[in-house]
Amino acid sequence: MQDSPATGVEVEVDSLESDTPPFLPDMCTLQAVFLLVMLGELLALALTLADSGLAGFDWEGLGFRSFLVQWIVLLSAALLCPLRFRLSRLPPWVAGSVCYLLVLGVTLVCSLLGVWGMDGWQEEDGPILLGNLILSAIFAGIVLRYLYVQQQWSNQQKAELRARIQALQSRIHPHFLFNSMNSIASLIATQPDKAERMVEDLSCLFRASLAEPGLVPLREELDLCRQYMDIEQIRLGDRLQVQWRVDTAIESGQSPCPVPSLLLQPLLENAIQHGIQSLAGGGLVTIDISLDDGRVNIQIANPVGVVESSGNGNQMALGNIDHRLQAHFGLASDFSVITEPATDEQPARFIARLRYPCNGGGA
Repeated sequence: MQDSPATGVEVEVDSLESDTPPFLPDMCTLQAVFLLVMLGELLALALTLADSGLAGFDWEGLGFRSFLVQWIVLLSAALLCPLRFRLSRLPPWVAGSVCYLLVLGVTLVCSLLGVWGMDGWQEEDGPILLGNLILSAIFAGIVLRYLYVQQQWSNQQKAELRARIQALQSRIHPHFLFNSMNSIASLIATQPDKAERMVEDLSCLFRASLAEPGLVPLREELDLCRQYMDIEQIRLGDRLQVQWRVDTAIESGQSPCPVPSLLLQPLLENAIQHGIQSLAGGGLVTIDISLDDGRVNIQIANPVGVVESSGNGNQMALGNIDHRLQAHFGLASDFSVITEPATDEQPARFIARLRYPCNGGGA
């Protein structure tokens, strides 16, 4: 969910995979209902002040207007909420007319019930009923137009975000698939059985890489990472050692902690290509994943390999990961890399760390 910066009305940011954006914001959330009640009360207060003035303020009139306005506002919101997605399938002018007429219809019914409940229908109630309809027509037109423009802005932001995520993820595919195919090709002539196993693992990775970009359970992402590491393990043999330390809640699937698909695989590929592969003796890649106060902490460490003359590919992959995290989680996520100097116990290590909220978030 995402709060509108202009009004505070909580505008529903549906899943990025949604094919039908809503026509209007979600007016049935707790925050939206509170705001609608406040706006309705302010309208009732303004009408009472305009009618009786401040000196002879009519408290009884305020109570009646408040009761009537709140019923109109809340009933209109309750009727428009389930129609938000259906209205988006209609031409905008048709959907807008339906919303407008619906609010006027609610105003007419509530006004009739109000005057009938007080003292029955009187001849002088006609102008009051007409005045209510005119006021409702003016304010409903302004409010509905504003909510429509606000939701269209939100829909556009979502579409741009989805296109941005697709573009970022598409940059991963060629590099990742090219390296995987090279690994298989190197084993076909000498170890065909292992090459066959690698093809099976790669088919799963193909399926994930070609899927629609979005959030997947962290456990599912880890399964794909393990398949990728199995491919590299066959290729590199004893030169590659892998140590997994994963929180039991994540490993068991009790805490899904959704993550952008194929987010961690480039980090493991970076650890192998720029660390293990460039060292004659290979080394150890460690993957630590823990949960802390509702946040996922991921650390991937590998020994520092030979510094290459060009690190553009490495920097692009790391920047890509940071951008995808920001696109999905905004400021709630954090990504950093450091080079840890060598000590007596271990060689220099390259460490990538990322954090994001386990319950998801929005940009």
